[in-house]
Amino acid sequence: MASAAAVTLRRVVLVSAALRLALVVFGEWQDAHLEVRYTDVDYLVFSDAAASVAAGGSPFARATYRYSPILAFLLLPNSLLHAAWGKLLFSAADLLVGLFIDTILELRGIPEKMRMWSVIAWLFNPFTFTIGTRGNCEPIVCAVMLWILICLMKGRVLQAAFWYGLIVHFRIYPIIYAIPFVIVLGKGYAGPVGRPTLTMWRSKQQLQNDKVSQKEDPTSFLATVWGFLSNSISRNVILFGLLSGSMFFAWAGVFFYLYGWDFLNEALLYHLTRTDPRHNFSIYFYHIYLHHQQGFSSIQRLASFLPQLVVQLALILRFSRDLPFCMFLQTVAFVAFNKVMTAQYFVWFFCLLPLILPWSSMKLKWKGLACMVVWMGSQLHWLMWAYLLELKGRNVFVQLWVAGLMFLAANTFVMLMVMKHHKYIPLFLSPVKSGNKVATKKEE
Repeated sequence: MASAAAVTLRRVVLVSAALRLALVVFGEWQDAHLEVRYTDVDYLVFSDAAASVAAGGSPFARATYRYSPILAFLLLPNSLLHAAWGKLLFSAADLLVGLFIDTILELRGIPEKMRMWSVIAWLFNPFTFTIGTRGNCEPIVCAVMLWILICLMKGRVLQAAFWYGLIVHFRIYPIIYAIPFVIVLGKGYAGPVGRPTLTMWRSKQQLQNDKVSQKEDPTSFLATVWGFLSNSISRNVILFGLLSGSMFFAWAGVFFYLYGWDFLNEALLYHLTRTDPRHNFSIYFYHIYLHHQQGFSSIQRLASFLPQLVVQLALILRFSRDLPFCMFLQTVAFVAFNKVMTAQYFVWFFCLLPLILPWSSMKLKWKGLACMVVWMGSQLHWLMWAYLLELKGRNVFVQLWVAGLMFLAANTFVMLMVMKHHKYIPLFLSPVKSGNKVATKKEE
């Protein structure tokens, strides 16, 4: 007989699945009857690329298709079965993310009730259930990233490496997690029986008395740097690096053979030097708009990565041992400082948010509510000006740029608040050598 928690989880997943199915059906109706389409314009690009592949052509024959050909192959049923196939696939990945969140939190010893609320925070987030049903592929990336975390937590290094190499090929941005993965896979990764020993969840009272807090954590900046240099090279790191790198280059080689430079330029190199003057409302938006006709040198295109690089390294060196928390902060910072920003990117960190909620001391009332109001208010303000520019043709370039700066400030404020109220708990306990045996350092 299934446990009560399993039944509850099953009901939550079924309700969320019904919601997504209803939205897919509604979206088909809206597209056919209303002027404003429900379907994301990117989905039309995906579908056209898949249709080109089905006809024996290249997915890059479709202008603006700048994704891995794997996505076009996954959407072949769009041409063979039904145009909504991809939406159902992405929505299924969306549900899978919810199940993976529950699995990760269960592995870390989170109580059932808290796990359920964390899953609900993902499955019933308006951003998440609309992204997949509108035809955006990001839920696939989210599901694979969480599966990689599960593999690492279970000691399946080769599986994690296989999927990591694949997902970096599929969507370039997960490359930002490479250094944290190397750090946690260092010499301290294997426990007494050759598998990682997880740090289990602690109650609020235990956390209050815990000496391993963010301020008192011995993993200071300099200690982290030294620890990285001295412990980064291990058998697991080498295996992970070789296999994930081989997977990435193997897929790149296959598709370069099939589609030549079109694949290399559109699916990979384009994202390194991308400067979109439209449909992009990052902090660099106005500068790109003013100088787009003149063009940008390769150095100018790459220079925008410098602020991202500095922020990423700082977060990695400070929080990498608390891997889910580090990944969450990295992703928020990456999106906020990116030279191209659209609302769909928010899903990248929304899938990681439920993994850190049990370790936050922030109450929904009042600080949590303040963070939500600041973030959503600045985002809606940002989207309002984007709407006036994109759909109404208003001359609001300066206002939109200022709104982007305000949104960056809001993201920074929320990140600082989250860091302040987060209890730093390494994902894996640090083993200490005692003679010829490896003993696990117990938490006090």
